[in-house]
This record gives sequence, C-alpha cells and structure tokens, in this order.
Amino acid sequence: MLNNQIGFTTSEPADARSTEYCTDIPKMVQAPIFHVNGDDPEAVVFVTQLAVDYRNQFNKDVVIDLVCYRRRGHNEADEPSVTQPGMYDKIKLHPSTRDLYAQRLIADGLLTHEQDAAWVEEYREALERDEPMVSSLVSEPNKALFVDWSPYLGHRWDVAADTTVPLGRLKALSEQTNAVPEAFSVHRVVKKLMDDRLKMGAGAQEVNWGFAETMAYASLLEEGYPVRLTGQDVGRGTFSHRHAVLHNQRDGQTYVPLQELSTEQAPFRIYDSLLSEEAVLAFEYGYATTSPGGLVVWEAQFGDFANGAQVVIDQFISSGENKWNRLCGLTMLLPHGYEGQGPEHSSARLERFLQLCAEDNIQVCIPSTPAQVFHMLRRQAVRPLRTPLVVMTPKSLLRHKEAVSRLEELSEGGFQTVIDETDALDPKAVKRVVLCAGKVFYDLRASRRDRGIEDIAIVRIEQMYPFPRFDLQAVLARYPNLEDAVWVQEEPKNQGTWYAMQSRMATAVRREKVDVYLRYVGREPSASAAAGYSALHLREQEEFIDEALGPMPWGF
Repeated sequence: MLNNQIGFTTSEPADARSTEYCTDIPKMVQAPIFHVNGDDPEAVVFVTQLAVDYRNQFNKDVVIDLVCYRRRGHNEADEPSVTQPGMYDKIKLHPSTRDLYAQRLIADGLLTHEQDAAWVEEYREALERDEPMVSSLVSEPNKALFVDWSPYLGHRWDVAADTTVPLGRLKALSEQTNAVPEAFSVHRVVKKLMDDRLKMGAGAQEVNWGFAETMAYASLLEEGYPVRLTGQDVGRGTFSHRHAVLHNQRDGQTYVPLQELSTEQAPFRIYDSLLSEEAVLAFEYGYATTSPGGLVVWEAQFGDFANGAQVVIDQFISSGENKWNRLCGLTMLLPHGYEGQGPEHSSARLERFLQLCAEDNIQVCIPSTPAQVFHMLRRQAVRPLRTPLVVMTPKSLLRHKEAVSRLEELSEGGFQTVIDETDALDPKAVKRVVLCAGKVFYDLRASRRDRGIEDIAIVRIEQMYPFPRFDLQAVLARYPNLEDAVWVQEEPKNQGTWYAMQSRMATAVRREKVDVYLRYVGREPSASAAAGYSALHLREQEEFIDEALGPMPWGF
C-alpha cells in the first residue's frame, strides 16, 4: 500500500479511518503486514522480497505499508500547504529519497560526490534525449498469454451467425445434462424438474426457459466455447430455474452435469459469488476482456442490485471500447419485471443502460421466449462480435404456461430482434399496433383474448439497442390500415424504454404510416421504481392495459 499519509484529497488521517494504520483492514484475513520506510530503498527491497517469498511459499495474502510522502500537490494546480502547512514546511526542508541514499553511500565509502554528480548529470541528459530510463527493468512478455483479437475486429452488430442445433444433438445433450451418477440422491423437486427436461428434449413437452438456457450452454461447450457463469446463487438460480449444480441429499456432495458432457468439451465454470456486485462484476469484466473465445456471464440476484456496480457499468462496460479500444463480450443477466414485489425487487433500471447506449457500444435485449434466450446466448459466443450484452431476464415467465417454445425452434431460425403478432389476426383488419417488450406482452395478449379483440396487433421489440429499425419497419408494413400505434411498458414513464427510445420507435412508425403518431401507455412518472403495495401494483397494471386495448383516444 503506497502510504503518502494523505488519502488523495483527505488531508487528515483521522478523516480517512478510525484505525492507527491504513493497513489495519487486512488484519481481518490475518495477513502479515510489513511497515517500511520509503526513504530507505534497501529496506524496501528487502521487505518486498520477503513478502513475495511468503506469498509464493504459503499462497497467502501479504501487505506492505510503504510509508512515504507526497512532495507536490494533488495535481499541478494544487498548493498542499494551504491545508497542511505543518507537514509541507517539513517536506520543503526534507531531502529527497535519492539525496538521502546518495549521502548514505558516500558516508559508507561506496560512492564519491563526483560520481554522484556525474550520474545525476548523465540521467538528466538522457531525459533530454528522450531515452527510456527503465529499459533494464523490462522483461520479455510471456507470449503464451497473448490473445489473438483479430477475428473479433471490425464487425457490425448484425453480423450473421448460425445459432441452430440439430434436434438429435439437443436430445442427446438433454439426456447428458439430466444424468447423475449412481447412488447420487437428487432432491425430489429437482428430480421432477430433470424428468420434465428429459421430456422437453424428446419433444414430448414444450421447452421452458431453464431448459433452453441449459441447452445453450451445453451446445456451446460441445462446440468448444468455454462458458463461465458467476453471481449470487447462480448454481441453483435465484428463482430455482437453473439447477446447474446438483446437491446429493445424502452427503451434500455436488455434481455439475455441464462439466461431464465429454472429455473433449470446453471448460464450464460456475461460481456462487459473494454479496458484492461491484467486486464480482469488475472481475468478470476484466476476465472477459482477456478471454474472447467463450461466453462469460454475470447474473444479478435481482436486476435492481446491479446499481451496486454502477461505477463498473459506467466506467468500463459501457465505455471501455470507446476509451481504450478494449473489446469485451461480457453478458449481464438482470432479472427484471413488475410483479408486485416492491421498488427494490422489480426494476433492473433499463433506462440507465439505454441512456448509456451510443456508437453500438453495448447490446440491450429483452427476450420473452425460451427459444429467444437460447439463440441470444449462442449468438453472443458464436458470432465474432465482442460487445457487452445486457439482458433483462424474466422472473415469473420462468414458469409461465404461455412462455414456452417448441423444441424445433431451437433447431431452426435465430434470435429475432422483433417478434410480430403470434395470433391468427387478419393484418388488413388491424387498426392499432401495440409495441412492447418483456413480461407485459403476456398480460396484454391474455387480456386481448379475454376481450375478443381482433383489430389490435401486439408486437414485441426483443432488442432495444442497437435498435432494429428495419426489422420493426418490416413488421409494421404488414398492416396497411394502421391508424394508431402505442408503446406499452410496465415501468413508470420516466423509467424503462420510453424516454430513451421513443424517437427511434416513432421514426419507424412514421416511415410506414406517416400520419400515425406513437403514443405512450403505461404508469405515470414516479420517483420510486415500483409501487410498494401489491394491490396498487395490480390497479396500475389494469389501468394501463385497459388504455392500451381500449377505444381510440379520438373517440371513434
């Protein structure tokens, strides 16, 4: 720890901590701590070597408190004596570390004044010639650690990728991922889930989200793409949908089927992380920037909790490529959806990610079917584009009877940025198009069916950014008699998609129907992310669904 006795701009130690030493925090892991005087280079070298030897010998953390001082201000315009007159009166009179060490060598007879002056002059002349001054300290890099990024350069977000998997392979992978060793006792709830997945793999039962996600990982592993998954409770899944890690009910031992597909498969790593979104997301960002060959996934327990890592999202994930040309294929899974759970468990703050979108820097997707998540995850690894993927993942849809796909949908097609009307409506009879994304689609469709409405089409936008304008226009072109278009969202008006994307959506609508104005339908603006009472949540939802499916606002 470089201890300048000042915490950047915190002038007094008492304002920075309650402990005597700035290195007292590592005491909680019982790490040895060495305090060394920065004005004694030989002591610094000795302690550094001792610390390295300790770490290499015992594989334990070790801390060096390098006690020194800051001779100048915090920056070029800072005058430190304004706030620390006493300290800087002493620093002005204090010789530099170089001068102190030179005096010591001269006193020990190891150096003369003339040699010292000559070395200083040689050093300054070398600086004037722009010569490198520490070349002797630079060693040859370990080229075994180099990564060839050339295959991932210069691609657009819509670069083609085949994300299908043959039905035969899906059936085989289903059997492999739902097999356990003999004498391994699986919990009865998990056993039922595994039996259902076997039926899904055989085509006897429609596919749910957990099965589709597992098949995406398994197929990638089989094709040689490493998969890494971290987050709080990711082994089971916050909503008990994944169960990638199985627990023996007899002895507590674990078994990970995705690690046992074959001897030729790529590595699958899954870690239940500590309760620090910032620490884990930052690590995974760094991991993804050095490992472009696979799928690196971080999942939040609830999407709301991603705000604990907002610095990482702002400074690195959304802008790292623009600032440093650092590509990153990290995938963020953020459970999101308004289901009456209150303001802390409803919103992944979609609006914040959309506000950060520019220059195709990130991808923001809101998949609403199992087939969509299957193709989306495979697309992220298979295609050569390495751009962060932010996903608003479902909660209640994980078990929604309507949120299913046919097994054949995994073996054909691909990720759809826009999904057209799914019911058998006559396009010529459609007078209103309802645009939406995510869970609210199922609420809208159920209500429309209950009311017997046949002149309102519901269209889902599954990728918000980069915005699929041409795909949306192609869908809207199917409705020649369109008179009205609305955007429906669960989030309050000042949140969610509306403010960030309304101009793009409205432009797509006007390109197909110049006299149709895109209207907003949803909750009113709110300082809070969601209502705190379930009854209020339901009332708000009923109101905006009634408006979305109700009469034309102009009364005829």
